[in-house]
Amino acid sequence: MAATTTNDLKRGMTLDLPEGLFHVVDFQHVKPGKGPAFVRTTLRNARTGGQLDKTFRADERVEQAVVEKKEMQFLYRDGDHYVFMDSSTYEQIHVGAAALGDATRYIVDGSTMVLQFYKDEIIGLDMPAAVELTVSDTEPGIQGDRVSGARKPATLETGLVVQVPLFVNSGDRIKVDTRSAEYLTRA
Repeated sequence: MAATTTNDLKRGMTLDLPEGLFHVVDFQHVKPGKGPAFVRTTLRNARTGGQLDKTFRADERVEQAVVEKKEMQFLYRDGDHYVFMDSSTYEQIHVGAAALGDATRYIVDGSTMVLQFYKDEIIGLDMPAAVELTVSDTEPGIQGDRVSGARKPATLETGLVVQVPLFVNSGDRIKVDTRSAEYLTRA
């Protein structure tokens, strides 16, 4: 493991702390008028997803976890597990839904994802900002109902329900923001 200081923290960096494995969500260097400088951080647990606010002394040494990233293709769902295949070695691995978190709402068969490995454990995956999904079920738009900004619920192929404009129909492909789970545009 690589040791780093709190002065070198960056968003997205993974730290191996005594409390567990954490991703840096946000940090702020504070230099008060009196007393020593410190770094206030917001951390997200890589295994549970819980948030932790922690304050470090400035220039305090922390262990940076070495996280490997592998591009893998999602094949199918097997009960509560997701089966991925390494594109170069064709090795298949089973990943529990808990390790993937909210990303399970956006994964479709055949999609390529970047999985994050810490030692031999999968701690998450890198999601694109937006994904294209097919609308599997929604109410048809009523002729003449053109209220500006009106929305209706639509169920997507992954089971996610989002609010879409009235002109979106079943079978349409739409782009969904993976950070907020909101409709962006038709694809």
